[in-house]
Amino acid sequence: MDALLSALADPVRWRLVSLLADQPRSVGVLARLAEARQPQTTKHLQTLERAGVVTSQRTGQRRIYALESAPLRELATALGRLAEAADRDGGPRAAFDRYGAALRAERLAAAAPGWADGRSFRFRRSLAGDPESVWRHLTEASLLARWWTPDDLRVSELVFEARPGGRIVQEYRDAEDAGDADLVAGRAEGTVEEALPGERLAYRLSPLLPDGGTAFTAHVELAFRPSGPGTDLDVRYEVTDSTVDSADFIAGIEIGFGQSLDKLVATVDAARHQPDQAHDARATHTTDTDTTDTTDTGTTDTTTDTTTDTRSMK
Repeated sequence: MDALLSALADPVRWRLVSLLADQPRSVGVLARLAEARQPQTTKHLQTLERAGVVTSQRTGQRRIYALESAPLRELATALGRLAEAADRDGGPRAAFDRYGAALRAERLAAAAPGWADGRSFRFRRSLAGDPESVWRHLTEASLLARWWTPDDLRVSELVFEARPGGRIVQEYRDAEDAGDADLVAGRAEGTVEEALPGERLAYRLSPLLPDGGTAFTAHVELAFRPSGPGTDLDVRYEVTDSTVDSADFIAGIEIGFGQSLDKLVATVDAARHQPDQAHDARATHTTDTDTTDTTDTGTTDTTTDTTTDTRSMK
């Protein structure tokens, strides 16, 4: 496939393929129609033949080239799959477009400090683990790091002291920046306000601007409700101290935090099927760790509710 794409990338070779789609032709005729010199046309045709997209045979003093359709059909199928993946309902492109719309709306709304104060969001997820397991995934750094960012980011530093007054630090980078070559993508600092294991967790967390200032403060409350063998998690997320520069952050709350909770569902479910790893995680508490990729999926009940004017956001 790479050889085919490389061969078709040249404008002259693409012109030759287009001409051969009409009918087989000789080198001389192709050179004339493509308005190219015959030696260069021969070289282009040889490249296309090596890529498998044309074939040739000699007839007397002439070499006739014809198009091979199979590689083009295979390429068309592969491109079609890519297009379908990008356009699927609820897929990554849909989230990208929603975030873009939210960015535009919030940037227009961010006219003065405090512009988003009181904005709140509600999320609900049903998790396969019991309240104790869910609590560990919300408070132990080694487990938090597996889900506490959207898919395109990874945790590079994490502190979570699960006690009233405990410190929280969340630093993250691009998920593909394994060597920490790029700048830090974001950092947030905060404090735990309430910690009742398996029942209730509340904290405030402030994303930081590039100059070190606070973008806004998120007040997050998580309530646990046993549900059969699993746990229903109700989350309330409220914004205060919003600055004009916080628009980009606030635009991503619904999508980004929702994606993180979806990863939490998958991570808890994976731990349920891997009890040995869950036990090892309980014995480990780190403050600098990378995100572990989870490929399991979970079915979630998602409810997002803004309790103030969202100005067409999300």
